[in-house]
Parts: sequence; C-alpha cells; structure tokens
Amino acid sequence: MLDQKTIDIIKSTVPVLEKHGEKITTRFYQLMFGNHPELLNIFNHANQKQGRQQKALAGTVYAAAMYIDNLEAILPVVNQIAHKHRSLGIKPEHYPIVGKHLLLAIKDVLGDGATDEIIDAWAQAYGVIADAFISVESEMYEEAANQKGGWDGFRSFIVDRKVVESDVITSFYLKPVDNRGIAEFIPGQYISIKLEIESEHYTHIRQYSLSDAVGKDYYRISVKREAGTANPDGMVSNYLHDDVKEGDILNVSAPAGDFVLDTKKETPIVLLSGGVGLTPMMSMLKTVGEIQPERKVTFIHAAQNGNVHALREEVEELSALENITSFFFYDSPTEEDRLNNNFDVEGYVTGEWLKENVTTLDTDFYFCGPVPFMRAINRSLKDLGINEERIHFEFFGPKASIEA
Repeated sequence: MLDQKTIDIIKSTVPVLEKHGEKITTRFYQLMFGNHPELLNIFNHANQKQGRQQKALAGTVYAAAMYIDNLEAILPVVNQIAHKHRSLGIKPEHYPIVGKHLLLAIKDVLGDGATDEIIDAWAQAYGVIADAFISVESEMYEEAANQKGGWDGFRSFIVDRKVVESDVITSFYLKPVDNRGIAEFIPGQYISIKLEIESEHYTHIRQYSLSDAVGKDYYRISVKREAGTANPDGMVSNYLHDDVKEGDILNVSAPAGDFVLDTKKETPIVLLSGGVGLTPMMSMLKTVGEIQPERKVTFIHAAQNGNVHALREEVEELSALENITSFFFYDSPTEEDRLNNNFDVEGYVTGEWLKENVTTLDTDFYFCGPVPFMRAINRSLKDLGINEERIHFEFFGPKASIEA
C-alpha cells in the first residue's frame, strides 16, 4: 500500500503527464529497446512505428496516476491489457525492465522537474501497479494452461485450409499438429500468431480475431492484406497471404481477449462492423446461430464494395434463420454490385438509419472496425440514448480514444 504522501505526489504529476505523456512513453521505448533489443521479439513493430503504442501507454500511465488511490477503477483497462500480455508472453521478469526505463524516461523528459521525491514516488507506485498486472496475468496464464485443451505459451498449428474470401481478406483454418483437443473460446476473442520471417531479424507477433463459431476442432482467422510491405503491418499480412501455404506450421497462443459476447443473456443484439472488423462479429453471429436460435440478431456490415466484402455467403446463409437479419452497406458499390443487388444501402451507417431500422429497446450493441467508423457508431448510439453498459467495442491494436 502507498502512503498518503506518495499518493499526493503521484496525483500532483497528473497535469504533467497529460502534457508530456507521449514524449515520456516515446523516450521510454527508445531507451528500453536500446538496452533490451530482445524485447522487439514481443512488441508490435507497426504500433511502435505508427505511434499507437506510445499513445496507448501514455493514456494508461495517466489513468494510473489519476486513480492511484483507487486502482479498482481502472480494472477493466488492466484486464484488457493483461489479456494482450498473456497472449504475447509477457512475464513477471519483464516488469522490472519496464519500470527502470519508465523512470529513466520521466527523468529524461522532465529534467529538473523530475525531483528525487517524484522519482521515488513513481518507483513505489510502479511497484504497486506492476504487482496488480502480474497478479491478474498469473491467473490468466494458469487458466489458459489448465483449461481443457489449453496450453502455455505458443503451440504448433498446421494450416489445414487457406481460403480467399475477397480481394483483400483470406481465411486460415488452423489445426493442432499434435491432434489433441484445443481450448474453447468466447466469441469475440483472438489468438496470437508468432511468425519468424526469413528476412527479419526479430520475430513478429500479431493478434487475429477468431472468425468462426466456438466448438470446432480448428481455429479460423480471417486476415486483411495491408497495403505495402514497407510497414510492419503490411509485411506481416502480406507474408501470410503470399508465403504461408496449406501444410505450413504456425505458432499460436491460447485464445484471449475481453471483447466477448455474453451468451448467458437472451436480449437482442446488434453486431456492427466495418471492413475487417467483421471477424469477431462473424464468430458472435455464427455462435448465436448455433447455440441461441431464439435470440434476435441484427448483423450490419459496412464495406467499400463487393470486391472487398468477405464472408458474405456465410452471413446470407445465416440470415435465412428466423432470428437473424442482415444488412450490407457499400459506400462505393461497383456496377456489378448494383446489377446483382449485392448491398442493401449505399453510403454509411447513420444514426438516423439505426433509429428507423433497429429495435434499440433492451438491445446490446457490439461494434468493431476502422477508428473513424467506430467513433461514428459510438456517437450515433449515444445520440440514440443507448446506455454505456449496452455499448461494447474493440479496437484492433492498442486502445485508442472512442471519442472523436
């Protein structure tokens, strides 16, 4: 426990963190990777290059300072990050390294403003915060390893099938090499894939949402090809699309993630997705179709056009069920799309459309997609008066702000 003086010192740094947080976290990563380049085998290079990880960490540090006397208030954030850490293989021995370089970065950026008193207070606070993460992650590691079909770390899976779903999305069906059972997951969760690319010095780990129903003898991920191989995201997705073939072996973590469908509830749900954000929604949709045939589902997907719209046939097949209704939005439909009636609405998903076409009473809303899409959907739902506890969303990658 922290004494009141330490708590007061930490809280006094909140305005400074609000102003200089990203400078501190940017410097932190520079220092840590400079001294421990082996950690580049764990961290996402693309998020580093784009500044997303630095911004996300700055937000977490800021929240920790603000709620240092009530860390339970940020428990949802801790759980979300802990899921990611478990899927990446972050272990207790990594935390002292992070703490050392975070303090060095604070001192480096703030200069004389980082007094010994402030550094000492932050050292104590970091110890408490690290212990909280280590405790939560320890339980997650134990659960992942000890559950039926579970395992620790990464396990070898063979690419049993590789299916092109659209011009930009390809699905990979993964089965365990040892032919033993695999862990169940909750619809909406993801797995980590650890890749060793011949031209790369470091390994690359990426999280991909599971895109099929639970209870299969395989995991399915549906991966979007990112433009260009110069950036790390493009390099990894293009490698999967171009170089990974049926019969190849991939290293896979046990499923993780807290953006999940509550299958214990029977209230109506609306699943909204943009682009490749449809992958966790497909798992939710297919699971409800199989195990909750009475639960009303409205599935809404937004895409540029039919060329990039993946998994359409699966949604159309499920839409034949009495409890499932689907709508496709295309903002740039092709002539072929128009001739074949491939879409329901031209343009974007709007609050006005949702108000006219979706029953909002006692309905839970789940959405995922590009950040502008998610911010627009969130704003529309708030304008419709949907309570926050019925709004569920996930960012692909580090947590960002849902507010525009």
